[in-house]
Amino acid sequence: MNLTGTRNVPASADRVWSVLHDPNTLRSCMPGCDTLEADGADAYRVSLTAKVGPISARFAGKMRIADDAPTRTYTLWFEGAGGAAGFVNGEARVTLTPNPDGATTLAYVAKAQVGGKLAQIGSRLIEGAAQKLTDDFFAELVAATIPQTEERSVVVPTKSWVRPLAFIAAAAVILVVALAAVLLRS
Repeated sequence: MNLTGTRNVPASADRVWSVLHDPNTLRSCMPGCDTLEADGADAYRVSLTAKVGPISARFAGKMRIADDAPTRTYTLWFEGAGGAAGFVNGEARVTLTPNPDGATTLAYVAKAQVGGKLAQIGSRLIEGAAQKLTDDFFAELVAATIPQTEERSVVVPTKSWVRPLAFIAAAAVILVVALAAVLLRS
């Protein structure tokens, strides 16, 4: 499965980069994200809960950062398992391009391989659900880049374990969508 797109974010590339590197903000932007924690240098653990109607399931995953160039681009390698539902492995690449008007164009490319029951689901169903979840994520991300008040503005993390989170959102969306597709088919 491939997921690509661009978004115009009404904030500077530095601001967008900062928001993308704040684990608390990312957790709140990702549909179904329960936890997002550091797991070594440039590595993270994530758990996601997906609910379709009365059925709910949980995915656990790991993500690793590679090829990062601060405020410009980075790659995320990810893997997730959802028990009997199957697994998802892949990578996501994001690029930030400053615009003359002060906004930033965020481009993303995500590629994933699925197995188990996930592999039995039609790609149209998965990609349609992935697009909906991606739209929801970016709506939250754009809102997070615009400080509402001084108390609510996003603060850039200063702890040394906070490394570029690459495009954790893309991986989270792919995991949630894959699980939702399995549950819809059940």
